[in-house]
Amino acid sequence: MLIKTLETPTPSRRSFLSRSGGIALSGAALALLAGQSRLAIAATGNPTGDVGILNVALGLEHEAIAAYQVGAESGLLQKPVLDTAVLFQSHHKGHRDALIATIEKMGGKAVAAKSNADYAAALGAGALKSQTDILNLAARLELGAVNAYLGVIPAFGEKELAKVAARLAADETMHWSLLANALGKPVPVAALSFGA
Repeated sequence: MLIKTLETPTPSRRSFLSRSGGIALSGAALALLAGQSRLAIAATGNPTGDVGILNVALGLEHEAIAAYQVGAESGLLQKPVLDTAVLFQSHHKGHRDALIATIEKMGGKAVAAKSNADYAAALGAGALKSQTDILNLAARLELGAVNAYLGVIPAFGEKELAKVAARLAADETMHWSLLANALGKPVPVAALSFGA
């Protein structure tokens, strides 16, 4: 039996937090994202740059929401898988709402979602012919998100900020793990399989 390896993360999702020489979201941005206004006031950073980075993250959440919508409307997902896809989409909607609130609290304007047709074209929805195709797309996007959120954790000296990034990564890891299981992928054999 061949050992399957983890898929390569989607570059746009993996790298969205690693701008400006590895400096990612400021402490203020993640504190606001987590609803921790007290920490946001104490944190320093570049609010304009953070709004830009948060908007990139928001754009990626819009993409994830649309990807699950494409899957749900395809008619290719069986009932239990469809229910899980809708649940994961609701998680991404929660991430989206938190990002929008954070951007607005920072005085920025949240990037609008594109049409579902635009996302479907960008994601290659026309090539999705089976439930497996949809699950592979979702797993690839989720793994990219895992690695993106894990990539931001080392940037923080404040434990609470690192905790927020870890919680976001945990959501995405749960999504990837369940999708990988549904696809029959083996448990990663190497330690430290995520965030590299």
